[in-house]
Amino acid sequence: MNRVHTIHVVPALPEKLKRLREIAMDTYWTWNHDAIDLFRRMDQNLWRKVGQNPIRLLSEAGQEKLNWAADDGGFLSHLDRVWLDFEVYRSERTWYQSHFGDVEGMKVAYFSAEFGLHECLPVYSGGLGILAGDHMKAASDMGLPITGIGLMYQKGYFRQYLNADGWQQERYPEIDPFHLPMELVRDSSNKPIEFSVRVGPREVLIHIWLIRVGRINLYLLDTNVLANNIEDRRITETLYGGDTEMRIRQEIVLGIGGMYALHALGIEPNIFHMNEGHSAFLALERIRQLMANEGLLFAEAKEAACASHVFTTHTPVPAGIDRFSQELMVKYFQDFWPSIGLDKEQFMNLGGADPEEPENPFNMAILAIGLSAFMNGVSDLHAKVSQEMWQDLWPDLPVDETPIDSVKNGIHARSWIAGEMGIIYNRYLGPNWQENPSDKELWKGVRDVSAEELWRVMERQRARLVSFARNRLRSQMRNRGETKAMIERARDVLDMETLTIGFARRFATYKRANLLFRDPERLKRLLTNPEFPVQIIFAGKAHPRDDGGKKLIRDIVHFARDEEVRNRIVFLEDYDINVARHMVQGSDIWLNTPRRPYEASGTSGMKAAVNGVLNCSTLDGWWADTFNPEIGWAIGSGEMYEDEDYQDKIESEALYDILEKEIVPLFYQRDKNRVPWEWTEIIKRNLEHVCPVYITTRMVEDYTRKAYIPCYQRLQRLREDGWKKAKEVTEWQHMIGNAWSEVKVGQVITSDFLEIHTGDSVEVHAKIHLGDLKPEDVCVEGVIGQLGGNRNLQNPVRFPLEFNGLDKEGDYLYTGVIQCNFSGNHGYAVRVLPFHEDLNNPLNMGLVEWE
Repeated sequence: MNRVHTIHVVPALPEKLKRLREIAMDTYWTWNHDAIDLFRRMDQNLWRKVGQNPIRLLSEAGQEKLNWAADDGGFLSHLDRVWLDFEVYRSERTWYQSHFGDVEGMKVAYFSAEFGLHECLPVYSGGLGILAGDHMKAASDMGLPITGIGLMYQKGYFRQYLNADGWQQERYPEIDPFHLPMELVRDSSNKPIEFSVRVGPREVLIHIWLIRVGRINLYLLDTNVLANNIEDRRITETLYGGDTEMRIRQEIVLGIGGMYALHALGIEPNIFHMNEGHSAFLALERIRQLMANEGLLFAEAKEAACASHVFTTHTPVPAGIDRFSQELMVKYFQDFWPSIGLDKEQFMNLGGADPEEPENPFNMAILAIGLSAFMNGVSDLHAKVSQEMWQDLWPDLPVDETPIDSVKNGIHARSWIAGEMGIIYNRYLGPNWQENPSDKELWKGVRDVSAEELWRVMERQRARLVSFARNRLRSQMRNRGETKAMIERARDVLDMETLTIGFARRFATYKRANLLFRDPERLKRLLTNPEFPVQIIFAGKAHPRDDGGKKLIRDIVHFARDEEVRNRIVFLEDYDINVARHMVQGSDIWLNTPRRPYEASGTSGMKAAVNGVLNCSTLDGWWADTFNPEIGWAIGSGEMYEDEDYQDKIESEALYDILEKEIVPLFYQRDKNRVPWEWTEIIKRNLEHVCPVYITTRMVEDYTRKAYIPCYQRLQRLREDGWKKAKEVTEWQHMIGNAWSEVKVGQVITSDFLEIHTGDSVEVHAKIHLGDLKPEDVCVEGVIGQLGGNRNLQNPVRFPLEFNGLDKEGDYLYTGVIQCNFSGNHGYAVRVLPFHEDLNNPLNMGLVEWE
C-alpha cells in the first residue's frame, strides 16, 4: 500500500443535538455533574464502555439512539439546562476581572510536560499532570488570561496490568485524537497549522492540537506528522518513555517548540510559568527571540526574559531533576548557543555544568532557577527542603533566605468532590462555595451539617467504591484468564459497611506501600477482627524500570490471596483519574506513608479530605503543613533517621497502634442511630480546616498575586522606551559586579547592654565602605535571629539600616533599630546588598557583603 488518504467522519447529529457536540468538545463538562449526567442519560452502559468519553459516546451511540435523544422531551430539557449553564459560565464576570480589571495586557503561558484533565485524555502520568490540569480548570473558573502548552503523546503513559504472579506489565495502546475532546488546529484554508523546530541535526515538523478548558485553551504539540522520519515522529510517542536522549528531544519540542507554537497561533504571552524543569529550554528561546527581535545584547535579553519567568519545582531530591550529559547538550545545542552570543563554557554554565569537568551534567532545574524571577516549592516543608537543596547557588545567604518561595498545591474542587457531597455544600454553604471556595468564613457553615446526614453521604460514597472495586476486580480476573468460579467469588470481596482504607499513588519505594505489611500477623488480626473489621484498597503504578516498586505490588497481591484476608484487601489495576476519583470519594481513611522529606506535596490526600475522608499520614508534604490532631492522624512526629530499616520499624508500629487504638474504635463507636457521632465531628473540622486552603482557586490566586502580577508589572517597566530600563539595569549590574570587591562593612556599634527586656529596642550603628558606589546603589540591613549552637542565625528576620551621613574618612554611616520582641539568646549581623528599584530580587545577584 503506497499511500493512504484520510477522511475524518463525524456522527450526523440531528439539528436539535448540535449543541451537544460543542459541550462535548469543551472539557468544562468534566467538572459539571449535570453535564456528565446528560451524557450518561443517553446510554449509561455505553458511557462506561467508552471510558466516559463523550466524543466516542456520540460516535458509537448509533443513529437510532441519536434520533431518540432528539425526540425525547426530557433529554432536550436537560440539554437546554446544561447549555444555559455553559453559556452563563462563559459570559459571566470573573474573579480576575473583578480584582485585576485594571491590569491591561497580562497573558500567561503555562508549560507542563503533562496535563491530567480527565481519564479519557491520557496525556498524564500522575500528580504533576493532574495538578497542571487542575491549575487550568481553576484558571478558567477565575477568568485568568492563561494558555496551556504541552505535548500530544501518541501512546500516552503506559496502561498497567498484572500477570498471574502479580508482576506489573505495561502496554501502550495507540491514542486516536479524533475520538477525543480535542481538535487539530487549522488555518483559514483548513490546512493544519504546522511549523518546524530544529532538534539536533534535523528540522522537525510539528502540528498543534487544541483542548478547550472552559474559558481558556490548552495546546498540545505533536511530532507524529507524516513528513517527519519515523525517529522524529516518535518524539511525542510516550510520556516519560525512552532514554535520556529521547527526553532531551521531548524537552526541546516542549520548551523551544512551545515558543514557536505560540507565535504560529498568534498568541503573545508575557508571563511564562514552567511547571517543573521539563520546559526550561523556553527561557533560552525567549532570550534568543528578544535578542533577534528587539536588538538586545545577551545580558539585556536575559534580564528582560527573567523578569517574566516563574518556575515551580516539585522535586525534593536532586536525583529527581532532569540532567543531560554535556555530550548530549553539544549534540543538540552547538548551533544554538552562538545565536545568543555565548560560547560553550558560558552556555554550559547556565545549567551548572563545567566544561572542564565533562562528567558534570547540565541541570534543568539550575537553568530554570537562574533564568526565573520567581521560584517556589509546592508546600511549606518542600520550600524549606528546596532551599537546602539549592543553597549552594547562594552560598553567602542563610538557608532560610534562599529565594525559593512556597505556593501550596491545591485541587480543583468541582472535579473531585462527589455529587452527594456537593449537594451538602450547596445546602449548607450556598452556591457561592463553588465561586469562592477559598472563603474561610463561608466554610464554617459545615458545622451545621447534621451528623446523620453527613454519615449517610459517607455510606453511599463507600458503597459506590466497593461496587466499583468488585466490578474492576472481576474484569481484571477475566483478562488474566481466571476460572469462572474464581471470578464469581470476587462478587463477595469487600463489605459496604466496613472501615475502608485507601492507598493509591505511584509505587516508588520511598512511598513505602509495604509499611503496613511489616508485621503480617498483626495486619491479619486487624483485617479479620470479627467485631471491628478493616479493609484496604490499593492502586498505583510503578515506573516501568522500577523493579523495586513492582515487587511491592506483587507482594501486596500475594498477601491478598491468603484465604484469611481474601475479602479484605484488593489491588486495583491501571490506576488513573477514574480509579482515583472513586477511591478519594469512597474511602474512610486515606493512608499515606512517604519517607520524609521525599513527598513534595501529595495532592491525593487533599482530594480525599474535601470528600470527608480522614487522613492518616507521615508528616511530609502538605500534611506536615496542615496537620493538627483535631482533623486526622500523624504517623510519627516528623523524625528523619539515617537507618531506614529502623525508621520503617518504628513508624510501622506507630501505624498499627494508631489503627488499633484510635481509628478503628472511633469508627465503630456509634449512637442509637448507628451514626459515629465523634467521627463525623472530625470530618466537619477537617472540611472547615482543609477546604478553603487546599483548593486550586486559592493556589492560582497565590500565583497571580505573588508571581504573575508583580512579574508583569516589572516587565512593563523594563520594556518602556525600547527596553531602556532593562538596558540600564544590565549596565548597572555590570558596574556593581566590577565595584563590589571594594564594599566592606566596617565598625558595628550597639548600646552596651548585658541584658535587655522583651519589648525593648536597641540602636545599631554601622560604618560602611562603598568604594565607587553610592548609597542609592546598596541596601544596608541587619539580620537578627535565634543563635544556634553552631553560631548560625535561625529563623532570621531582616531590619533596615538608614543612611545617616558621612564620617571624616569618607565612609557612610548607617543607623537601625532592633525590636526585641522575643526572649532568649539572639544574634545579629549587618550586611550590604546591591539595590536597584528595577531589580527583581537583590538576593538573586548572589552579592552579599557581611560584617
